[in-house]
Amino acid sequence: MATSKEMTEAASRPKNAVRKVSLLDSFLGLISSVPCGITLLVTLIVFSMIGMLIQQQELESFREYYVRLTPSERVVYGGLGFFNIYHVWYFNLLLLVVSLNIILASIDHFPKAWNSIRRKKLKASPLFANSQKVKEAVELPQVRRSELVERAAKAARANGFKTKITEDGDQTTIFAEKGVWNRLGAYYIHVGLLTIFLGGFLTSTRGVTGGMWLEPGKSDDRMSKQVFNLGEISQTSLALPFEIECLDLQQRLIDKNKGIETPNTLDWLTTVRLKDKANGHVEEGVVHMNKPYDYRGYRLFQASVQQVGGARSLELEYKPAADSAPQKINLNRGGEATLADGTKVRYLEFFPDFQIDRNGKPGMASGEYNNPAVQLGLTSPKGERKEIWAFNQAFLKQTESAPFLKASVEKLGTSPFVLKDFEKVSSASMLSIQYDPGSNVFYLGSAILGLALLSTFLFAHQRLWIVVEDGKAWLGGDTNRNKLGFEDRVKKIAAGIRESPTV
Repeated sequence: MATSKEMTEAASRPKNAVRKVSLLDSFLGLISSVPCGITLLVTLIVFSMIGMLIQQQELESFREYYVRLTPSERVVYGGLGFFNIYHVWYFNLLLLVVSLNIILASIDHFPKAWNSIRRKKLKASPLFANSQKVKEAVELPQVRRSELVERAAKAARANGFKTKITEDGDQTTIFAEKGVWNRLGAYYIHVGLLTIFLGGFLTSTRGVTGGMWLEPGKSDDRMSKQVFNLGEISQTSLALPFEIECLDLQQRLIDKNKGIETPNTLDWLTTVRLKDKANGHVEEGVVHMNKPYDYRGYRLFQASVQQVGGARSLELEYKPAADSAPQKINLNRGGEATLADGTKVRYLEFFPDFQIDRNGKPGMASGEYNNPAVQLGLTSPKGERKEIWAFNQAFLKQTESAPFLKASVEKLGTSPFVLKDFEKVSSASMLSIQYDPGSNVFYLGSAILGLALLSTFLFAHQRLWIVVEDGKAWLGGDTNRNKLGFEDRVKKIAAGIRESPTV
């Protein structure tokens, strides 16, 4: 009970007195408002588009892109963090503020939506039914109330409604409802957006992207990452929780007679062996051009290849003597074959464009397949080792008309091997390695958001009250969307009440 003093003070207050609002309440009201949320989302979209239009620094092609920019573009973009926008502090802050807006807005509006689900009006009057946006009336003076109730409930259920019947004296109210969960559609969308933002935040704060050059037979456990700082681009090395060993490189060409350029390539394949440092687990996989390989949250992409010609396999012709029949020998890269006399032949190194310098040393003039040659290692049955060269017929014919070249080749030693054919492939492959802990969270959020949008806009929450008395029924209801469809259902229910039951 209020005291007389409290009652006097309350009576003395002006009726139009304004309640003071604290600074915190004002801030929460602003941050939870719909206009603020829309503004924040538009800003987030703009920054995301900037990240799509301006090349990001973790890409291998960023160095060439940066060189093409004007000095003013470099200063502005670099100063604002546009080259690494998904990891810059204000982008993460924006994600957090947008998430806060969604959470607070949901808290403000959820009770009303929940009440519309939990607190159902099960009793109504003809006046209430006639006040609804969609209404119908059915008059059948000769039909009793019980039969009208049965017809109305049956017609409502036939149109997909769930019904609850409430008796109230000489009136019966049938509350028909469908799609009640649609009232929570906005909150499903909010959950989807928050899940997407969480995935983006995890990627921004914990994700890394780098690259690694691989050659067959070599391995590494560190990847390099480009770093942009005050106009300078440098490389930093990051340790991986596993070691990557390159087992094989393969390149599927459109035309085998042409080079290994990208327009002539159908697919690059890098076969790798992954050795886990923590538990010693060993696993093999193949990285394709358009099919990455996943391991422990890391994703391995085929990024690029070195434009220096190599040979994945060789076809050699072996003729130990002038009068002997030639033998065909096939060698894989790094592989070995045994001749009839027990001599072992090993593939050592391939030169796509072989040349001999003025000092008589063999080398490579270019990465093109102009004068292919291969260095072989021979091991006799007695264990004696030596290195020889195998050239193709075209190169050997050139030496016949070039005395200096012929003399230089002869200094390398005569060879009983001729290079007949080989499988073209790049000499090294660049793998892009991406650790993205938020990717699965992002995909989950996208699925939730997509389903929420479909369910929200394809379905509706429809409520219908049918008030029945002897000889008459009033129908009235509303829907949160698709009013025309709801009107059609109400008319069908009214028609179902009017129809005489079949005997």
